[in-house]
Amino acid sequence: MGPMKVVILAGGFGTRLSEETTVRPKPMVEIGGRPIMWHIMSHYASYGLKDFVVCAGYKSAFIRNYFLNYRNNLSNFTIELNSGKVDFHQTEAEDWRVTVVDTGLNTMTGGRIKAVQEFLEGETFCLTYGDGVSDVDVGALIDQHNSTDVYATLTAVTQPGRFGGLSLDEGGRIKSFREKAAIDGAVINGGFFVCEPQVFDYIDGPDTIWEREPLERLVDEHKLGAYRHSGFWHPMDTLRDKNYLEDLWNTGEAKWRTTRA
Repeated sequence: MGPMKVVILAGGFGTRLSEETTVRPKPMVEIGGRPIMWHIMSHYASYGLKDFVVCAGYKSAFIRNYFLNYRNNLSNFTIELNSGKVDFHQTEAEDWRVTVVDTGLNTMTGGRIKAVQEFLEGETFCLTYGDGVSDVDVGALIDQHNSTDVYATLTAVTQPGRFGGLSLDEGGRIKSFREKAAIDGAVINGGFFVCEPQVFDYIDGPDTIWEREPLERLVDEHKLGAYRHSGFWHPMDTLRDKNYLEDLWNTGEAKWRTTRA
């Protein structure tokens, strides 16, 4: 079995980032001049995983056109205008293979995963959200998954303390004030899953939300593992998040950055 395929959920509406998502789907919002989805793909590629299946939906044409024009936009070329013949010279395009699937406009996350089942050829696969960057050790994640008998392993991360933590007493007075604290160290689903093909049996159809019935049933059956990642992880849900990630990138502090980027 060769390297795993990587499924990226890229079909949602991203309404909390409406300043950007009126134009493009959320995974195509740019950090440092590249879509956040490209940053995620680069991270997987740095572990040798270069075969991607993108679950598109909202504004799927934007994603299709991005990849269809990818080499054109990163290459030097000579074109004969009357025949349309193009000779490419140097290119900076990566050696990735990208399958783009329109999984439907209003399909839920589970339904989107189910819609790409045929492209995964019955093999173990990676799965993540198209809007969260991390420096998670994908190799160690896969090794842990393979050493257990679970059907899926998620990456458990500490919730970023976006707004600081307040602790109140019963009278409504503040007991403690932490400006930059993770919210009581709450551990949440950070994506970066590894899944066995059995997970498709847990998804009913387009309306299935992956994070609800399928994951809850896997928990009940002791078939959901957690890989604990204590390093960098951050979602891009709001304009504030985008600006934060952009600042990290511009100041050389982007921990998710691979040597290629």
